[in-house]
Amino acid sequence: MTIKSLSKRTQQLVAKGKKYYLPTYKPREAIFSHGKNAKVWDIDGNQYIDFGSGIAVNGFGHQDKDLVAALINQAQKIWHTSNVFYTEPTILLAEELVKTSGFAKHAFFCNSGAEANEAAIKLARKYASDLGKPPEKREIVTFYGSFHGRTLATVTATAQPKYQAGFEPLPQGFVYCDFNDEKAIKELVSEKTCAIMLEPIQGEGGITPVKPSFLKLLRKLCDKFDALLILDEVQCGMGRTGKLYAWQHEEVIPDVVTLAKGLGGGFPIGAMLVGDKAANTLQFGSHGSTFGGNPMATAVARAVIKKLHSKALQNNVQTRSEQLRQGLEAVNKKYKIFKEIRGKGLMVGCELVEKHQGKAGDITEIARKQGLLILQAGPDVLRIMPPLTVSKGDIESGLKRFEQTIDDYLS
Repeated sequence: MTIKSLSKRTQQLVAKGKKYYLPTYKPREAIFSHGKNAKVWDIDGNQYIDFGSGIAVNGFGHQDKDLVAALINQAQKIWHTSNVFYTEPTILLAEELVKTSGFAKHAFFCNSGAEANEAAIKLARKYASDLGKPPEKREIVTFYGSFHGRTLATVTATAQPKYQAGFEPLPQGFVYCDFNDEKAIKELVSEKTCAIMLEPIQGEGGITPVKPSFLKLLRKLCDKFDALLILDEVQCGMGRTGKLYAWQHEEVIPDVVTLAKGLGGGFPIGAMLVGDKAANTLQFGSHGSTFGGNPMATAVARAVIKKLHSKALQNNVQTRSEQLRQGLEAVNKKYKIFKEIRGKGLMVGCELVEKHQGKAGDITEIARKQGLLILQAGPDVLRIMPPLTVSKGDIESGLKRFEQTIDDYLS
């Protein structure tokens, strides 16, 4: 399927977007108008299969009837009160997240992954302060290839210089380590460490999973030095790997987990879950968020959590991930363009062979012109993350468009 030429209306809107948007993004030249399940349409009537899910956000695709009903129902009651008062959906979501996490005692709500990670950073520093550690002994260890957000603190935690350049001076107290390097982390963690922060599967860093032995080592080091183990599940959480949380694939219990993206199914929300160790660290006045715990967002998130516990959904993630992986392997067998296909569940990364590295962005645009929405994870990796509810037929159609994309690219 080839996307038709841009209509005059689309060209006019794109021109306005370029004129009036602060140019921090480079949106593709299409104006999406509506979606249903794993498909979206632009205002010119072109249909696309969504293998990106809004960067792991639309876990239930577009226009899921239960999420829409939850939003409309709450919108007809109350939108906002501020955290000076309680609202029912917010209380119940906190209870559900704590109980389903298997480790948490408390939940803090905000609006995004960056805010959730900011909260975790503050929590770690305050935890160390309460232990009597001076500022120079409140270091947070993060990993090369990570991505934790775009605020000044979270971009510093993000150990990728390309995101930090030009924003110096950066906040102090962050040290970096090679991901999955056991020797290096043993040498780096010390009495100065107040937390180790990582993604169980690095998203922007190339869909790279943490090794089980490495995660277990991090847990031991945190216990040894009385530091917090913070897991950033903003992208890899909420059922994307086949379990509610990616860390549940391993025999390791975190102290803190941060969430966003898939938690709201497309409606903005973030959360930080805190276990026993630091359950009482942040007290009245120590942190806050005006819109955090908004009743509309938490009502939708409650519908998300309920649906994530469906056995049918979990089975679909497993079955469709196998179908997707087999299809990608078949494409690679034919074209020999990928060095590795990796990930878990419906979070898959295809790393380009050396000859084609640096071309991931070009390939995603060719895919869009074939009616397929995929992402990149850095310049060398194609990132594929369909909705958790994606059908067998949509995987088949998406794979056909993907094969045509690779054929077009190589032609």
